[in-house]
Amino acid sequence: MKRNWWKYLGAALVLYAIIVGISRPLNPGILQIDPIALEAGQTYDLNIATYNTNFTNGSDVDAFIKINDTFGIQSQSVVILEHNELKASFVIPEKLPSILQRERYSIILSADGLGTFIRPSALSIVQKEIDLNGAIAAWPSNDFGKFKRADRAQFPFRAILYESLRNLFYHVPMWFGMTFLLLGSLVSSVLYLKDNNIERDMMASSMIKVAVLYGILGCATGAIWARGTWGTWWTFQEIKLNVSAATLLLYFAYFLLRAAIDDEILKAKISSVYSIIGFVAAVFLLFVLPRMVGDSLHPGNGGNPGFGGEDLDSTLRTVFYPAVIGWTLLGFWLAQLSYRSEILQDYFLEKFD
Repeated sequence: MKRNWWKYLGAALVLYAIIVGISRPLNPGILQIDPIALEAGQTYDLNIATYNTNFTNGSDVDAFIKINDTFGIQSQSVVILEHNELKASFVIPEKLPSILQRERYSIILSADGLGTFIRPSALSIVQKEIDLNGAIAAWPSNDFGKFKRADRAQFPFRAILYESLRNLFYHVPMWFGMTFLLLGSLVSSVLYLKDNNIERDMMASSMIKVAVLYGILGCATGAIWARGTWGTWWTFQEIKLNVSAATLLLYFAYFLLRAAIDDEILKAKISSVYSIIGFVAAVFLLFVLPRMVGDSLHPGNGGNPGFGGEDLDSTLRTVFYPAVIGWTLLGFWLAQLSYRSEILQDYFLEKFD
């Protein structure tokens, strides 16, 4: 029981990630704003369409235009139009606290029970004259004390992703798990070349089997995610997809190589060398090459920002990190089962052959 604690931990973490990842709702979000091009010194009624809000006529909602961490302005009034739509009236001062003619500014909504949610860089404001000192005096400071908190913890709303954000707990941990399993196979292969213990080669092969399974599941969940967000199951213009496919083909060749060699000792030696070279190639394909070429739709590549403070918030981290650990531990458990099945298969073949 004590020796198997990591197996139970892995299963518990995966179960936790599945249950919480599905059941926890998304934060409200801002879908659309009209108009989005404003002029300093004018009054505007902004029609704001929202997501997962369910406003009522008695809802207490505040609206803000955020210039930066210091300056912003609160709406004069907010009128609820529908359960997911409202109208906010703003009086824009004649001068902005900026030396730029055009900038993108954020719109913020804060509602009782729903908390505070933001649409970054949603609006542009044009000013005719620039007077930085006068503008600073004209704009009030943000009153962050007026921002309301949500009644319960919720996942962040992310434009384009919407509910598919939950795939973060499956798609990404699969690739993490695959990488750790391939690293484990590398260690087992190096140890085999050092002491010629055939069981180390069997363990390396078992870990690669599960790693390839994780890679296939990673591609499948990625295709589902791509269909919902990019509008296509697969695109050859996306470098991450291409290198993922190349990595899987690299390890498919590993199994073809093992199947082509009958001598167990020669198979183990060649497979171990291939496993070492394959891991180095996989690291280059998955983590180096995507950052060396063009833009990418994936976060963290080609100038596209990765999951950071604006994306992977505290509520996501409480599920994402356990999911990575859980799927990784589960992968090693499956590899151990595969290894034991090979041991039993060899035992019965020797006994009854």
